[in-house]
Amino acid sequence: MEKLLEQPIVKKLAAAEECVWINPALADAKTALAAIPYGKADVKDAADRLLRFAPYIREVFPETEENGGLIESPLTEISNFAAWLRGEMPETLPGRLFLKRDSDLQAAGSVKARGGIYEVLKHAETLAMEEGLLSREENYTKLLSPECKAFFKQHEVAVGSTGNLGLSIGIMSAALGFRVTVHMSADAKQWKKDLLRSKGVTVMEYAGDYSEAVRQGRAISDADPMSYFVDDENSVDLFMGYAVAAERLDAQFAAQGIVVDAEHPLFVTIPCGVGGAPGGITFGLKLLYGDNVHVFYAEPTQCPCMLLGLASGKNSDISVQDIGLHGRTHADGLAVGRPSGFVGSVVKELLAGEYTVEDYRLYDLMRALLDTESIFIEPSACAGIIAPAMLGGSADMQAYIAEKGLAPHMENAVHVLWATGGRLVPEEMRQEYVNTHLK
Repeated sequence: MEKLLEQPIVKKLAAAEECVWINPALADAKTALAAIPYGKADVKDAADRLLRFAPYIREVFPETEENGGLIESPLTEISNFAAWLRGEMPETLPGRLFLKRDSDLQAAGSVKARGGIYEVLKHAETLAMEEGLLSREENYTKLLSPECKAFFKQHEVAVGSTGNLGLSIGIMSAALGFRVTVHMSADAKQWKKDLLRSKGVTVMEYAGDYSEAVRQGRAISDADPMSYFVDDENSVDLFMGYAVAAERLDAQFAAQGIVVDAEHPLFVTIPCGVGGAPGGITFGLKLLYGDNVHVFYAEPTQCPCMLLGLASGKNSDISVQDIGLHGRTHADGLAVGRPSGFVGSVVKELLAGEYTVEDYRLYDLMRALLDTESIFIEPSACAGIIAPAMLGGSADMQAYIAEKGLAPHMENAVHVLWATGGRLVPEEMRQEYVNTHLK
């Protein structure tokens, strides 16, 4: 460990300093994707399944009517926020700024609605087909029948979560009729626990962190043959549900006349916890745009688990506590000490880089977005919206831009900042966030 702590990037992480890291293992997209045992067919299978479920989703969540039963979020240009950011931090990268508002996703109000809801739907489809209650050719509103609900009631769905994944799993599973247990870490916000309980979900609380909630939740679920554990650390189904986001974004680009090519580079930044959502989205984006998309992750200075895993080469064999960090952060959705080994192995040659951000900035950024664009997102989601400024002020990032031949095209760049949660935050909690000043 002493030798590891001598590495400059690990030394900065251990000191809880804000830093930018460019991934030295980034490979060309074709080579990197060829080494991954999944591809476009797997993402298409997930997208097709969501289409089959669309009639059911439209009935259960009427707010999806406009999208025909697809759970999707707006893509909004945030030019006023961009002007504010450039005023505060003049080294901000050039280009247009867009907010991918998964903070407003229907049903569960966070990016976890993509993978979490998808995995629950796939599990329900599998069980119903095995029981002879459903076929692919039927209208999936059949799942609303008392017979299907009674069948699902015999089964449990369980998950370990800091909050948002628990909301998506809990809300969707309860709607289908499953018994649901969400194992929540100490970092989880009380309002998220209260909301789940109001849906009839059993919430088990743990004094430890996310990894402890997952470990105990998995053990309890594994002991029950009628229980299905959604494994945020290793689930391919979650991953593919998230990956579908890329084709949805591509359709929104087409509708707004946005081109992604060598002369119009795309930069995407996603807040990262254990890695499932950003990993799946990264995979989907790279399948679509190859080397013309540059994906970055944002993590809190106290919980840079994915950056630590990738930079050290140890992946999930190291935790932030191993380098002396306490792992506590106001970014509850990112309060993860150990990254997903599965995701780390997939994105290690796809990810352009990462940066870390101090907690105090989250509230300042949240207020700035609210003031300039009248858009609310929760503190965890704000880790990603400072990306053009954090990256623009980095000499390593400038070297990356030069090495990739991007300098002549930066004025044409599009920056998509992924807002990961916020829709379901109660009004009184929003006001508490707005009034929180850490520095």
